[in-house]
Amino acid sequence: MAADVAGYSRLMGADEVGTLEALKSVRREIVDPAIANHNGRIVKTTGDGLLAEFASAVDAVTCAMAVQDRMARCEGGAAPKIMFRIGINVGDIIIEDEDIFGDGVNIATRVENECQPGGVCLSDDAFRQVRGKTAFAFDDLGEKSLKNIDRPVRLYAVRSASSSAAIASPQAALVAITDRSSIAVLPFQNMSGDPEQEYFADGMVEDIITALSRFKSLFVIARNSSFTYKGKAVDIKQVGNELGVRYLLEGSVRKSGGRVRITGQLIEAATGAHLWLTRSTVRSTTCSSCRTR
Repeated sequence: MAADVAGYSRLMGADEVGTLEALKSVRREIVDPAIANHNGRIVKTTGDGLLAEFASAVDAVTCAMAVQDRMARCEGGAAPKIMFRIGINVGDIIIEDEDIFGDGVNIATRVENECQPGGVCLSDDAFRQVRGKTAFAFDDLGEKSLKNIDRPVRLYAVRSASSSAAIASPQAALVAITDRSSIAVLPFQNMSGDPEQEYFADGMVEDIITALSRFKSLFVIARNSSFTYKGKAVDIKQVGNELGVRYLLEGSVRKSGGRVRITGQLIEAATGAHLWLTRSTVRSTTCSSCRTR
């Protein structure tokens, strides 16, 4: 289990003494006792973080969630607000004196880097060890390319089972159901300045939506919903939450002379990461009823 303080440099820059005192207090009152109570051992500390080992992945996850729950309920008062990111991995390690090394440690550290402040994330190896053995719920975050790790690692975010049961709205329910294989195609931007190209761009999007809808395993947002964002500057993460999709496809159309350039990019809504990008240039034709086809 790897943990560190989110925004530690910022906190230290704002109040060095207060941050150090708050971190010591959290360690003394919450973190260290939780690790001991769940059969863990603190291997080493790194100023703003720590590395701990457990004989059981279930103990590690239960400990991490207990820490984050206590941290969320802390009344900070005037003290700086300390928030941990916690990553957990199961893997082979090298033991030397009282320290541990190896891929198992490296992956845990990289998994922790992918966590939201206040969150707990697991590697796929850790998830397989705890699946069905705890009362927690797990959200599949997909495969991630982790720094200095030679293979993608699938990650899972941990949350309390009560939070998954208490879905507040139909939209939130849609997010929970369709998170893994869902997409919205946003209106393509007309980059040419020619109003006639708006019809061409909108037609392109409609054709893409129709084509994607043929895949039964893919949930595709209807045109009427995605076109509410036409002409607006959008925040990718916000749109993903509002539409309840994991992926967004956006693009542009630009006419130059007798050619039309079409650009499309696939984006992961939760992170804003670009997963795929393509550009195509096609000849345009004209007829008496329509300038561009």
